[in-house]
Amino acid sequence: MDAEGLALLLPPTTLAALADSWLREDCPGLNYAAWVAGAAPSQAALWAKSPGLLAGRPFFDAIFAQLSCQVSWFLPEGSKLVPVAKVAEVRGPAHCLLLGERVALNTLARCSGVASAAAAAVEAARGTGWTGHVAGTRKTTPGFRLVEKYGLLVGGAAAHRYDLGGLVMVKDNHVVAAGGVEKAVQGARQAADFALKVEVECSSLRDAVQAAEAGADLVLLDNFRPEELHATAAALKARFPSVAVEASGGVTLGNLPQFCGPHIDVISLGMLTQAAPALDFSLKLFAEVPHAPQS
Repeated sequence: MDAEGLALLLPPTTLAALADSWLREDCPGLNYAAWVAGAAPSQAALWAKSPGLLAGRPFFDAIFAQLSCQVSWFLPEGSKLVPVAKVAEVRGPAHCLLLGERVALNTLARCSGVASAAAAAVEAARGTGWTGHVAGTRKTTPGFRLVEKYGLLVGGAAAHRYDLGGLVMVKDNHVVAAGGVEKAVQGARQAADFALKVEVECSSLRDAVQAAEAGADLVLLDNFRPEELHATAAALKARFPSVAVEASGGVTLGNLPQFCGPHIDVISLGMLTQAAPALDFSLKLFAEVPHAPQS
């Protein structure tokens, strides 16, 4: 998907509500620093101080829109950042610029970090010639999932299911609670009806075959070593060619190529949202001609 068009996926009312909640978290009461800043019309430059991928413009815009400030962007969403780069300018009352500063920078830095990690993962996978899907997981920051899932998309990865209602995933604990793989899948199929796919987490070829026989659409081979993964996926696909195979567990940017193979359809990495380092941005007020900050 085109990075610029991804903003269409974000409901404006949801953006506004998130921005409002983040601002309230940072300033739930009196803002004493506003007295110092004053309300004079001002402008600030947004600088990117570390390399990576720019992601999170809609959230940055929504935060400053709540404060009646206007953002002018110089780089499109998904741009490769070469520091030090002037990314945008923000205009509005001085105290409003400073009220939104840290919240907006936190959001942009985190989203850009996720997008950068996702882009690196996709590049590593494509370098092997593999054409499957690199995906995130539900291992996201509470209250920040929309930002992180959006960052995955900007980076070229798949967001995977957004929440529990996006796909019926039968995990190992579900199997235990249901009394076995077959019962668990049957229950999932009944709940999903025609509208949702059913994926089953499996730790062996035997479990994977049982899941496929019971009607699973996808099988998640979790925490397999690469050599075991590919042999298991090949055996499963030989009997059930229409069942998709996802690999997950222990996958990093360093070992990702080892998990790529002809029988693997999806590789999911929790580290894309759990461990992606945030990019470094700064917002600096200026009077006339802004100068780049020191890196």
